[in-house]
Amino acid sequence: MILCFLPKTFVLRDPVSNYVTGTMTIHNEEHIVDVHVRSGVYSSDTIFDYVHGYIATRLFSRNACFIMKIKKEFIPDLNEIGHLAFERETMRDVYSPNNVWVQYQPGSSRVGNYKDWILYGKHIENLCTGLPLYQLVATEPPTNVDGCASAGIPSILGFKICEELIATES
Repeated sequence: MILCFLPKTFVLRDPVSNYVTGTMTIHNEEHIVDVHVRSGVYSSDTIFDYVHGYIATRLFSRNACFIMKIKKEFIPDLNEIGHLAFERETMRDVYSPNNVWVQYQPGSSRVGNYKDWILYGKHIENLCTGLPLYQLVATEPPTNVDGCASAGIPSILGFKICEELIATES
């Protein structure tokens, strides 16, 4: 008997309006989660690459790619994301307000090269080639969230991507 690991796609709905805002596909055989969110200025694509240990989010409103290392204290493993998505899809009233607050330094972007793509893998390369790359680091929620962008997996695991504000002396 041959086991086949077909990708499983979940429909992502807004927890309030119940409108479809995107899809999430889990590729167990490749250890990849592929998320597409279509919600106006909040549209994004995100790749969770558990083999290489990185997450990349392409924010369409910023025309940039944001990359961070997967850290177990912030990011659920592949099975847990699948479990949360299944619960959300079947029980409809389950809502996880889990947010990972991350920040980047504006002006610190770079264009990816072959060393980056070896490190991040082909899935992230396909998502981010030709876009400015920013490194993300986990942080606490800022006092002013006006400049923050939302990404991730709606109603399962959100990313709040904020610019790191550097204090200047007057």
